Amino acid sequence: MSKKFVILGGGESGVGAAILARKQGYDVFLSDAGPLKERYKNELRNNNIVFEEGKHSEEKILAADEIMKSPGIPEKNELVKKIRTRGIAVISEIEMAYRFKGESRVIGITGSNGKSTTTSLIYHICKTGGMDAALVGNIGYSFARQVAEDPKPLYVAEISSFQLDDIIDFRPDVAVLLNITEDHLDRYEYKFEKYIRSKFNIVKNQKPEDIFIYCADDPVITQYIKENPLHSNLLPFSMYRELPKGAFIRDKDMILTIDGESFETSVYDFALKGKHNQYNSMAASLTGATIGIRKEKIRVAVENFEGLEHRMQHVLTVRGVDFINDSKATNVNSTWYALESMKQPVILILGGVDKGNDYSALLDLVKEKVKAIVCLGTDNRKIHEAFGKHVEVMVNTGSASEAVKASFHLANKGDVVLLSPACASFDLFKNYEDRGRQFIDAVREL
Repeated sequence: MSKKFVILGGGESGVGAAILARKQGYDVFLSDAGPLKERYKNELRNNNIVFEEGKHSEEKILAADEIMKSPGIPEKNELVKKIRTRGIAVISEIEMAYRFKGESRVIGITGSNGKSTTTSLIYHICKTGGMDAALVGNIGYSFARQVAEDPKPLYVAEISSFQLDDIIDFRPDVAVLLNITEDHLDRYEYKFEKYIRSKFNIVKNQKPEDIFIYCADDPVITQYIKENPLHSNLLPFSMYRELPKGAFIRDKDMILTIDGESFETSVYDFALKGKHNQYNSMAASLTGATIGIRKEKIRVAVENFEGLEHRMQHVLTVRGVDFINDSKATNVNSTWYALESMKQPVILILGGVDKGNDYSALLDLVKEKVKAIVCLGTDNRKIHEAFGKHVEVMVNTGSASEAVKASFHLANKGDVVLLSPACASFDLFKNYEDRGRQFIDAVREL
């Protein structure tokens, strides 16, 4: 009898897993409490996959042999609690993809900030180096779907903590951990330790032949490694100290050393600017070197890489005022990096759904660089409490258009309007992309 496989959530990861499970002969049922997109419904029908939307049929779900839940569904969900009580095995989509990837290699990238940029840069390095690779995971294209429809010898996967929560055997050949700062604490009972453990799941199954690339300047990461010795082959990167192996920066040169061989390249030549992007570029370059890409190719790739949409994206200059879309900054640390790289006076657009944010980390940079704060959210109380005494002008707005108009009114020639919200976007927008696009449209209409 074929395995009864239930999928909760009919987004990209859920539908991708359904297609792969069906291909492997599983008896598949997909259930989503909300409405499904038309294109996903068509795909499910074309693959003869039974599905429901707008409800969860508990009896059918609780009869499963195994359940894959979408990363967006929290543990406190009542149905998830019932599933756990029954002892039904729960896996994530990346676990499902890993199960059927065959001999292919996997590079897994996680961290609180910089995941998408670093993952895209690693993929760019792989393509520049002539590798047949796929870009998958949290970045928008389901890993399971790729395995089902167009398998590749190498997968470059951006992985969130939610996706790592339900892995069993998932084991990347190369794991990259960029940083760990307080984020998504609402999903981890407001316990930072739980979130840290979740991130370190990326290496929990690694063996001595597997590689772990990590930031040696991150105290949370280094402390965890000290207390929990790992089996992996460790390759650190640092901006502040010279390392015998891994990567570091000295006098504006990146020095990369693997297996006793070194090469140098100037950080001035990196396509990505800003201190945080030097970390991302070191991590990506190290990854490329570990999978055998020649140093000349790595150098070319980091020099000609084009950044991501919604991540420090220069939109337009209007009457001497620069508008920058950093809508992807959904936590405080991302906004810290954005402000840290600013050279001009800033009108900062902040706000959205607060994930347990501690804004005090931004205070020094706000005092130094920010002229005015434009709040963009339904509840801006915490932002006012954090910065009200330190910023002369604070304005509340309820739409991207309103926020852009208010910012432009407050800006002088030579200023920068920075959308870097430090919050999720679900109060006023579908997602951070929608927020970024509405911001861009509003700027163009000025």
